[in-house]
Amino acid sequence: MKILYFECNMGAAGDMMMAALLELHDDPSGFINRLNEVGIPWVHVAAESSVKCGITGTHVSVSVNGEVELSDDVHVGQDCTQKHHHHIHNSMCDIELLTSKLNVSDKVKSDAIAIYKLIAEAESQVHGVPVTEIHFHEVGSMDAITDIIGVCMLMEELSPQLVLASPVHVGSGQVHCAHGILPVPAPATAHILRGVPIYGGRINGELCTPTGAAILKHFISKFGEMPVMKLHKTGYGMGSKDFETANCIRTFWGETGSDYEEVTELICNIDDMTPEAVAFAQQLLFDEGALDVYTSPIAMKKGRIGILFTCMCISSEVDKFISLIFKNTTTLGMRETVSRRHILDREQQIMQTAYGPVRIKTAKGYGVRKAKPEYEDIAKIARENNISLFDAVHIAKIK
Repeated sequence: MKILYFECNMGAAGDMMMAALLELHDDPSGFINRLNEVGIPWVHVAAESSVKCGITGTHVSVSVNGEVELSDDVHVGQDCTQKHHHHIHNSMCDIELLTSKLNVSDKVKSDAIAIYKLIAEAESQVHGVPVTEIHFHEVGSMDAITDIIGVCMLMEELSPQLVLASPVHVGSGQVHCAHGILPVPAPATAHILRGVPIYGGRINGELCTPTGAAILKHFISKFGEMPVMKLHKTGYGMGSKDFETANCIRTFWGETGSDYEEVTELICNIDDMTPEAVAFAQQLLFDEGALDVYTSPIAMKKGRIGILFTCMCISSEVDKFISLIFKNTTTLGMRETVSRRHILDREQQIMQTAYGPVRIKTAKGYGVRKAKPEYEDIAKIARENNISLFDAVHIAKIK
């Protein structure tokens, strides 16, 4: 199964998402040429290399009549009376008419309209007016339309079978918009992100835009940790602003599924190590990426009590773990067994309860589906309410 994962540690914006997806494409320059020919008025798209905090990625710029528009974050001490740039204001009907005339597939048109409807519904709720009376400002400008069309085209050409994303960092502070100075996340962005795991932070700025939020909401199936996958490509979509953290959205392109993978078990018998030393070696192997490390009690020659020390790792990393085991245990030799490991697709969801968010780990494949809450989250509820783990699951109404 082809899987696409968005890492939104620095939020999500249309241009950054397009750039991150572009790095996964087999023909980036050809795609940019096609995008410039779809018929969006007054627009020219360019892609260039960009470096943020030492990481090289791609920055996509969209110029309208030769000018590139940037968002305006408000910082402490800044003159908030500065003039905001003006754009043509488009209604939903204008967007639909423009999209219908573009030289793109019906699927791209349908996806783009669906994304704009998410934004229109959010603006309608925020401003208390019907969707038919909504006039887009920033998200109705030609550069935003280009971002949305570009992302929809890339999603069609990449054709992932499963699209996932991390929780979304939304930023903090305030931002200029056509209506004035608004808190971050902007009200429309916050409305779109209902049901999505988000968080703020010490970065002062708008990290997730309404456009980025709507694109995520439309395409993402699940938000949570990255699943086990065989990685083929990564993409880095760079933003225009500079922060102390690399301002980029990262994409992972690979395969996941219920197929088997080859793993290696390294096994040795030990009878002359303290429990503390064994635990130290076990944790070190986990930290280095072992799939599993476990011990079993055994009776060795002359009646000595010992342990069977087993480390499971990906076969391509076997030499590294052989070296680590010899270095951190007293064994003088070990056995190697190569096995096929069959795994279920694993995902993580966030369940909101009256006692706070609880991570639910799910696994499916081979006709079965399993789910259980994250132990630490349930333990926290139990400790804070002075109850047992079993009662914590019950009062939180976790299924």
